[in-house]
Formats: sequence, C-alpha cells, structure tokens
Amino acid sequence: MHKQTGRDQAGDSYTAAAIFALLVLTGVMLLAMFTRSEPHPPLEVEPFALGPFLAASLAIGTAAYGLVVRGMRFAMAIALLFVLTALASYGPQKYVDPAFPKIWPAVIVAQVAMAVILWQAICQAVRRVRSAGGRGL
Repeated sequence: MHKQTGRDQAGDSYTAAAIFALLVLTGVMLLAMFTRSEPHPPLEVEPFALGPFLAASLAIGTAAYGLVVRGMRFAMAIALLFVLTALASYGPQKYVDPAFPKIWPAVIVAQVAMAVILWQAICQAVRRVRSAGGRGL
C-alpha cells in the first residue's frame, strides 16, 4: 500500500467529513429522484440520464472516502474527481435554477463541502512542494 508520508490527520478528517456530507446529499438526491419526492431532480440532463450519473458519482465518492480515511497516496485526486461530479448537481448554476428556493440548503451544504475538499487539496499540494524543497510535486 502506498501511504502518504507526513500526512495531516486533521486535514484527512476534514476531507473525509466533506466527502461523507456529499455522499449523503447525493444519495438523498438519488432517492428523491426515484421516489419523485418534491423537489426532485430531473430524470435526464444533457448529455446523460441522471440516475446512472448519480450512481457513478456515489461510487467515486465512496472510493474517495475509503482512500482518504486510509491515507492513500492518490486519495485527493479521487476526491477532486468526486467534486467534479458533484458540481453537476450542486454547482453555481443552481443559483439560477427555478427550484433554488426549495433546494438551497442542499446546495449551500454541498458547496461548503466541495470548498473544504478543494482547500485541503491546495494545502496538501503546498505541503508537498515545501517538503520537496520547491522541486515540484
């Protein structure tokens, strides 16, 4: 196993918590779509059906969570991929969505979680550059 050296336990905990929050939000969104609870996401968005996309997002998020809590080397890359999938559901485009008044709590929580993951990725990259003496990642 390729563990990160000198990892920051608090940073990993924040990342894991943010990933878990996004997993819960995405899972509830998928359930709302299946049960057609209001408000629910559309069944299709361009260029794909939303159900399979959310399933893939949950799979990526679960992998990211498992890698982060174990401190694996490429965990943050998978976490960032999960953030990219979450942007389709909770990105800034949601502020102009007609359903925003009904979905804003989920959007705001998801955006905070995504910001935490991005911040932790930036901090991790900076730590790696500093520990390498400026020789790069």
